[in-house]
Amino acid sequence: MSQAERSQATRARLLEAAYELFAARGYAAVGTEEIVRAAGVTRGALYHHFADKRQLFEAVYEDLERGLVERLAQAALAAASDDPLEALKAGTSAFLEDCEDPAVQQIAVLDAPSVLGWERWRAIGMKYAFGLVQGALQEAVDAGEIAPQPVEPIAHLLLGASHEGAMLVARAKDDGATRRQVADSIGRFLDSLRPGDTT
Repeated sequence: MSQAERSQATRARLLEAAYELFAARGYAAVGTEEIVRAAGVTRGALYHHFADKRQLFEAVYEDLERGLVERLAQAALAAASDDPLEALKAGTSAFLEDCEDPAVQQIAVLDAPSVLGWERWRAIGMKYAFGLVQGALQEAVDAGEIAPQPVEPIAHLLLGASHEGAMLVARAKDDGATRRQVADSIGRFLDSLRPGDTT
């Protein structure tokens, strides 16, 4: 194994250990000493890859966000619909389902905004989700499913609604009732964009 491969493996162990600990107890309750012990590496190795615990958390969150958007895209494709708005509904529903996962709730929904600050939290979310959502909306315009208009504002509104919905879902303890209500509300918003819709 080359030095670069060993370094990458060490970084991966740190991310995996930090993910498990942050998911189980939250950012504030986890110390760096515990993370390096769980990863089986030295403190020096931690600080070689990350400036501090916050930067490690940011990397964990970014990996998680990337995975969430990949699953959203897979769900949208699996919807096997020629209707881009239906694909967006499927992707949004998959995202909201993921928000019922306690690890996603703790890291992405509860800790990330406070640990990273709203601007950085939003920037990471936009980095992965915005292009996908904007592209799907543009497809809907091109297919005549949405009246011709700029799609960037709609993409921002849809992502904002999805993030607020994620907060509701993360705090709900009602066996998915809130998730279904949020998904239905976002679905009605998307349907309202169709030409001639009066709802």
